[in-house]
Amino acid sequence: MDTRLEYQNLIKSVLQNHAEYRATLNDGYSSQLIFDDERRQYLILDMGWNGDRYLHATPIHISLIGDKVWIQYDDTEEGVATDLMAAGVSKEDIVLGFRHPRIRQHTGFAVA
Repeated sequence: MDTRLEYQNLIKSVLQNHAEYRATLNDGYSSQLIFDDERRQYLILDMGWNGDRYLHATPIHISLIGDKVWIQYDDTEEGVATDLMAAGVSKEDIVLGFRHPRIRQHTGFAVA
């Protein structure tokens, strides 16, 4: 199987699990999955009302760039990279895009 297609499926599965977990929190907002296979962008969008406060946030944003999985944003406690690796994505294929390029070499993940 094509690695990119395999990674697409793994990303979608991991994000689905995160969205289902977020739904159990029931803080007055919903978590929506946004999958754009053409542009290779995958994210969770939280939106809704929590009392008087409106929430519109993207807690997880992942891109497929070339043959690498780029975590563009991660606002989870454990880190979505851990879930991606548990699902079968190689650590060498994960780039922490939200980390400055000079720091990436010290993360243990791919540089770019």
